[in-house]
Amino acid sequence: MVGTVPPVTTVPFPRRPLESSDQVRRWYENELGWPTVPGPPGSALRLSVGPRFDVLDVPFEAGRAGLRHLAPGSPVAVQGDRMRLLLAAGSADEVPGVLDWLEWGGLPLDLAAIGEGGVMDAPPPPGPGAPADVVRLLPGQGSGDVVRRPLAPGPGAARCLPEPGPTGPLPLPAGPSGALQGAAVWLRPPVPGCEAETSLPTLSALGGGGGAPDLVRLLATVATCCHRLRLRACAQPPARS
Repeated sequence: MVGTVPPVTTVPFPRRPLESSDQVRRWYENELGWPTVPGPPGSALRLSVGPRFDVLDVPFEAGRAGLRHLAPGSPVAVQGDRMRLLLAAGSADEVPGVLDWLEWGGLPLDLAAIGEGGVMDAPPPPGPGAPADVVRLLPGQGSGDVVRRPLAPGPGAARCLPEPGPTGPLPLPAGPSGALQGAAVWLRPPVPGCEAETSLPTLSALGGGGGAPDLVRLLATVATCCHRLRLRACAQPPARS
């Protein structure tokens, strides 16, 4: 009919999907009880270090050598060419004294202990939808037997951490968009409901059973490897310009 105005239908705005960072944050805070810290705009979510665990940041090869001193459930993360071994809360304060006692205190070592007030990038939770595969150790095998093992099929199934070579890890490959270059991923992810903190290396485990996660043995191994890596780097001829 001429002059008739059709009724106006209100179309609701589509619901905004839950941001991936929100999903990651809820997994850490709700499933694990680990506090998180928002990163700068466009950066990864971060885990607050200190309340539930401390972190030992070492070169990948040094961390790989120290894996044999960790309990099976002790979480370990990798970012670029660095490995982050989770320690019992408060252990970062003990690291300098232990290194002095081991007679490594006076030498430059490429390792850092992160404690209360520090942060680390939060790797994506393992499972369906994770943007990268997680590298695991086969049960019962040595620290050198690091293999690729995808947790779940999906769009990211072809993107995983490299297998370590004879002289150290290969460069971390990037995904099609380059977004995975340098991204943090779990080597040994924490398992909700298993109280991962009880499996973390601690100074009080010294002299305990053979399977006890011992901070002293762990530091002795990674410090020795860090020193060897430094000597190896010093022995290499300078690059020609």
